[in-house]
Amino acid sequence: MNTLFALGGLGGTELIIILVAVLILFGSKKIPEFARGLGQGIKEFKKASREVTDEIQNTTTDTPAAAKPAAPAPSRADLPVSQSSNPPKA
Repeated sequence: MNTLFALGGLGGTELIIILVAVLILFGSKKIPEFARGLGQGIKEFKKASREVTDEIQNTTTDTPAAAKPAAPAPSRADLPVSQSSNPPKA
């Protein structure tokens, strides 16, 4: 069965009438712009879908790295001392 004519029981004549009505309503300049925007939207959707799929696959295949020991916090002896010529007044 031809899928073009299986659109809700529409025949060839009905499809031609609908296409002519769309052409009259929107004009010949708007239809290519609409099709271009639709194509870009589909392309962006596929790209985002691919990125999400890749991220999921990378997350599930990556093994967690061995936990690194935390670096000790610097003590007061390790902190730099300000050598100001004007000592604070009490």
